[in-house]
Amino acid sequence: MNKEMIIDASDNGVAIALLEDKKLVELHYEQSNTAFAVGDLYLGKVKKLMPGLNAAFVDVGYEKDAFLHYTDLSPYVRSLIKFTQAARFDTNPNGFDFGNFKNEDEILKTGKITEIFNPKPEILVQILKEPISSKGPRLSCELSLPGRFVVLTPFNNFVSISRKIHSAEERKRLQKIVESIKPKNFGVIVRTAAEGKNTAELHADLSELATTWQNIQTNLKGAVPTQRILSEKAKTTSILRDLLNDSFSKVVINDKGILSETKDYIARIAPEKEEIIQFYNQEQPIFDSFGITRQVKASFGKTVNLHSGAYLIIEHTEAMHVIDVNSGTRAADSNQEESALKTNLEAAEEIARQLRLRDLGGIIIVDFIDLKLPDNRKTLYDAMAKFMTQDRARNTVLPISKFGLMQLTRQRLRPEINITTTEVCPTCKGSGKIEPSILITDEVSKDLQYLINQGHKHLALMCHPMLQSYIKFGGFWKSLQWKWYKKHKIWLKLKPNNDFPITQYKFIDTHTDDFIKL
Repeated sequence: MNKEMIIDASDNGVAIALLEDKKLVELHYEQSNTAFAVGDLYLGKVKKLMPGLNAAFVDVGYEKDAFLHYTDLSPYVRSLIKFTQAARFDTNPNGFDFGNFKNEDEILKTGKITEIFNPKPEILVQILKEPISSKGPRLSCELSLPGRFVVLTPFNNFVSISRKIHSAEERKRLQKIVESIKPKNFGVIVRTAAEGKNTAELHADLSELATTWQNIQTNLKGAVPTQRILSEKAKTTSILRDLLNDSFSKVVINDKGILSETKDYIARIAPEKEEIIQFYNQEQPIFDSFGITRQVKASFGKTVNLHSGAYLIIEHTEAMHVIDVNSGTRAADSNQEESALKTNLEAAEEIARQLRLRDLGGIIIVDFIDLKLPDNRKTLYDAMAKFMTQDRARNTVLPISKFGLMQLTRQRLRPEINITTTEVCPTCKGSGKIEPSILITDEVSKDLQYLINQGHKHLALMCHPMLQSYIKFGGFWKSLQWKWYKKHKIWLKLKPNNDFPITQYKFIDTHTDDFIKL
């Protein structure tokens, strides 16, 4: 699989698109004034205890107090409170040796928050979820420092291996290596990316994270509540840290500052991949040049069209997301069951992509086209589970129920993205003026292909004059009309109609002058 990262920097922030085989699968936005990002560490002050919720509200400098539940405290929270105070008031210029730090007893899983935060202490906390709407951030005391191959966790000595590494021999090898090189008083979670890596690579990653913890200890010295102690890496480098592998062929950036920062990071973690970083300085917007704008327009609406003519309807309710699969204009095979299976398999791949792209979380219900044979249902379930393995978020896929529904759950990784895919109608009395939608010609092309497959040979297109001009734009040899002729060997005549809205069109059989119903 060929992966590319396209980075568009502007005054408002940075937009990051991840492509797999030229198809958009993830879209991230990072505002220029972003604060309280997931992974940031703050010195917080416990303000209010809520025994009924078994939770506390903590002041970290946001307009609303942040929320900290007992289940997010970490078993080592007493050690964390002790460490926070020791680091803040440490008088040793070089700091104390964390390897010799004496940990406190672990807390009970079924304990009460009033037993831990009474009196209300200052404590080092990590942002678990960014502020959303009127809610403040959600916090965790279970601190973790993610690297490329491992995650470092303080106050324990456990080593655990990613479940996605299935080889027992490889798991045993990694366990042995990490136990021999990990710093004292730290636990280590070995990530999937560590599979096949040697001792030197793992040691370098661990050493960098140990240095980061030392910086945290230094930054805590003399700190006051609500001060940010450590900021998570920029979104660009954090994505590269989590995803960079041999399948990445290109990282294209249109900002020299981010380019320099990314090159420095790549040179440090993977010098052999430094040549994949490229600078973009063309006049055309970078997202337009790589076809990302078109894919965003096509992917974020309520309706998502598939290549076969089938389509998805994606609805959001308060409790869950619901996805309906429709066969649309897809030509039915002689075998209805086989046709339904083909459509469902195509839809399953697109649904897995949509969940990543929109970062849909919680419960997702998918209404596939009904399948009668148990073997076909099993095939669809296996395919959906396989497609979801590409997703970094934790997810669960259940077999199709007796009602023909598939249930999924998925962890949301980032704030919800709301992208408006509608455009102002130019036939109304409003003041906005737009060019034809960049997607309307795709719809025309798809319907043209369908009609030709149905045996139509003599066709004309009736449309608004602006759409007609758009199709003929570029001169005879460069127009869409000529490209369609070269592809289908059928010349599509154009008939302008001023009464049509700009995005409306109809096909006509030129032999009978009748409209063709799609």
